[in-house]
Amino acid sequence: MSLSTYKKKRNFNETPEPVAQIAAKDNKLIFVVQRHHASHLHYDFRLELNGTLKSWAVPKGPSMNPKDKRLAMMVEDHPIDYAGFEGDIPAGNYGAGHVDIWDKGTYEPINEHSEPMTTAAFTKALKAGSIKFSMKGKKLKGEFALVKLKTDDKSWLLIKHRDTYATDDDYNSEDFAKKSSLAYTEARNKKKISPKPPSYIREINSLSNEKKFAKYIKPMLAKPVDEPFDDADWIYEIKWDGYRAIAEVNNNDIKLYSRNGLSFANKYPIVFDALKKIKKKIILDGEIVALDKDGKPSFQLLQQYDQVNTVLVYYVFDCLSFNSHSIEKEPLLNRKKILKNNLPKSEIIQYCDHVEEQGKKFFNLIKRQNIEGIIAKRKNSIYKEATRSSDWLKIKHIQTQEALIAGYTSPRGSRKHFGALILGAYNKGKLQYIGHTGTGFNEASLKDLYSKMQPLVLKKSPFSEDIKVNAPVTWLKPTLVCNVKYTEITSDGMRRHPVFMGLREDKTKKEVKIDFPVEAK
Repeated sequence: MSLSTYKKKRNFNETPEPVAQIAAKDNKLIFVVQRHHASHLHYDFRLELNGTLKSWAVPKGPSMNPKDKRLAMMVEDHPIDYAGFEGDIPAGNYGAGHVDIWDKGTYEPINEHSEPMTTAAFTKALKAGSIKFSMKGKKLKGEFALVKLKTDDKSWLLIKHRDTYATDDDYNSEDFAKKSSLAYTEARNKKKISPKPPSYIREINSLSNEKKFAKYIKPMLAKPVDEPFDDADWIYEIKWDGYRAIAEVNNNDIKLYSRNGLSFANKYPIVFDALKKIKKKIILDGEIVALDKDGKPSFQLLQQYDQVNTVLVYYVFDCLSFNSHSIEKEPLLNRKKILKNNLPKSEIIQYCDHVEEQGKKFFNLIKRQNIEGIIAKRKNSIYKEATRSSDWLKIKHIQTQEALIAGYTSPRGSRKHFGALILGAYNKGKLQYIGHTGTGFNEASLKDLYSKMQPLVLKKSPFSEDIKVNAPVTWLKPTLVCNVKYTEITSDGMRRHPVFMGLREDKTKKEVKIDFPVEAK
């Protein structure tokens, strides 16, 4: 098994974790469960197989109660030496936080009749998505199973089989944790320890090292207007429905990151690798977009691009630096000319073209294609970092809004996990209720989002005013940012018929503000 992903995610000059090295062993197979308090507390469940540790992140930890079906997210293989690792992963590194061994021992692969299996047969069963094994640890004993869910390749369930070791009592892994582990968590909760690791949720779902760069470029932004217009001094581009991304290319030194400096190198490796074909020193501004079967951008597909066969494109519309010299003060059309002349031929990195003067005609074409909208840009405008400028304007056909998830209602009927999301956005520094949505979900997204919301539960509403809802509400710390589309805004500021499109990991809660349209030009 390859350990390349493990190596790629870690800086061994900084982290005390063992260097990746495949080990050959001929004795009994080992297992280890490590309690890992990164940005969120979870348990890492690891089984030795073919010279590496197959690994799953288990948010609630393993259980000896057969009724508990613990979600287990498969992550990258780890080296055998990792089975003995305990200690602190420094802030700024992948999985920053504290690691302790919760349990360890040996295990034996078994079949459905509880009979021993060969390693080859067990490997085949793992690929098929269902394995059974007998554990001999201090805490975990007897037969267990790991079964892959049909929703994606990463989600599994860890289940205890009914045997003499099983219990019907409530089982909490934290009850068996080391005192030093619990002390670390208590200190973290009191904010005595505050490492800045990447999000655990992002860590197990995207399997990527989304570190945040200390120094990065904040892109120029557009102001909203209500209607398209014609003007010979303006150009018009498609408004892409994806993730804004800055790419800094300097020979083999490449950075690809979000508008908030989060690395996209491992989240979108196909784009990162395509950037290696650029042999010039250049800084690009564009948008990473997933295309549907009709070639149209789809934000929902972008959420699942690594789970389904999706076309991913980095549409580049601006150039900030060329040959180590800033060109931000060059007129827009000059920058675009430099950009077009220096992009390689690529299906993944593509130049974002434009039309001149005919904004209304272009907008009508976009409407017929049912694309989100257009961006109008002044021809001679300079690039203004970290600024929402009137030189760039956005005109939407499909109304979308970033919103904060401030709570959820209880499910009804056959619906599982939750009913609807309570949505908010900031208006002059105050969190304002903008509606609720119960559509746009499938079974997998309901379950996934529910697990993400649990660490954020509050005892009282984050809104200053009373919110009228028609079902019991679980309130949340308004941290998760989602994207919704809607039909119109009512007179009292509510989004009518909002539909959940997915989470936005590239935006912070402070950025979720209610847009007020400005006059064009």
